[in-house]
Amino acid sequence: MRRAPGRPRQAVVVGAGLVGLCTAWFLQEQGLEVTVLERTAVAAGASLGNAGWITPALVAPLPDPAILREGLRAIAGRSPAVRVPLSPDPALLTFLCRFTRNCTPGRRDAAQAALTMLSGHALRSFDALAAAGAAAATIAGQPVLAAYRSPAQRAPMLAELTEYARQPGGGVDFDVLDGPAVQRAEPILAGAARAAVRIHGQRYLDPGPFVHALADSIRRRGGTIREGTAVTGLRDDGAGVTITSSPGETGPGEADGVGEAGGEVRCDCVVLATGAWLGALARRAGVRVRVQSGRGYSFSVPMRQLPAGPVYLPAQRLACTPMPGGRLRVAGVMELRPPQAPLDPARITAMAAGMRGLLTGADTDLRTQEWVGARPCTPDGLPVIGATRSPRIFAAGGHGMWGITLGPATGQLLARAIATGTMPAELAPFDPLR
Repeated sequence: MRRAPGRPRQAVVVGAGLVGLCTAWFLQEQGLEVTVLERTAVAAGASLGNAGWITPALVAPLPDPAILREGLRAIAGRSPAVRVPLSPDPALLTFLCRFTRNCTPGRRDAAQAALTMLSGHALRSFDALAAAGAAAATIAGQPVLAAYRSPAQRAPMLAELTEYARQPGGGVDFDVLDGPAVQRAEPILAGAARAAVRIHGQRYLDPGPFVHALADSIRRRGGTIREGTAVTGLRDDGAGVTITSSPGETGPGEADGVGEAGGEVRCDCVVLATGAWLGALARRAGVRVRVQSGRGYSFSVPMRQLPAGPVYLPAQRLACTPMPGGRLRVAGVMELRPPQAPLDPARITAMAAGMRGLLTGADTDLRTQEWVGARPCTPDGLPVIGATRSPRIFAAGGHGMWGITLGPATGQLLARAIATGTMPAELAPFDPLR
């Protein structure tokens, strides 16, 4: 680790999504004074409308030999789960080339081992937040049920879970269900679902309230969160970091030198946790790992009977989560478009079509809360966590689809590294300068 001289006392976290706020909260646990600067508003990005799953057993690198087939279908316009623009820009082409190079069994296995070490901290880090009353409750006790039309479709999931169980720090309890046992386990699954895997020991949450509760906890403990503040520059002068900003897109801001009026703030260290926008600032600090926007979609449908827990439709790449108010949130799609692009209704329509015939009582014509958010993806499927070229500027992002599961673990381990100057072994594979 490229260590800054002396223990830092003041930290600025750029980004008020789950990863940024978890890092801020755990920095407070380490005794640092913390300010969070957010371009728009708390939970305005990928943290708001996602599936809310905390599923260490399902964490896997996106680059995989099998994903290449899906990618070819996406380019041809035949994949409902993956969307690639017909005329990708040069930066996206570079990302796709690097991504393809990582779709080998050896690189996939190495990435899986690294992610499994990190995900082994996931539930404990959520427990640490809960014990301190820092966030809204997670929901545990109900397994994730992955449902398929046939046992043949289920085979890759069984192989994935078996491999996860072999990894150091892994371990998962699951059952295999067939025929009518699928409907007995989850009555909302229609008769077309003839095979399933029931994965125990996982959790879920409603991400919006969770992230806002975490922000409130940071404020109660003396931290400052300045919304509507777009960071435009970073300068490490050898004794600290000066951050320049301008008014952001939305949010109230604060007219105290940073916020609505823009300005400068100085601190001992900075954590960049800006999700799909991470590359814009991180490149200035020597980070060459490209962070690509992989947008996910969701919508909600009213249900007379909600499932007992999360339901996964892997063949359709759809994650279904019971939410308060009798709503079922349906999330999915990997769309490689700029994060600021408008929601594409065709993606929502394709998702709704994919779930028909598999869930009973889900009237997709009554869907509401249509949402799109940009997940930060990397070419090797590994997040970037740790010090940059500057020993005072750190990166925390690039978690892809696993930001909820891995956010608290990332924040806890990175905060410890920043406060002590010692890099935990679990973070070594995620070096931003790799």
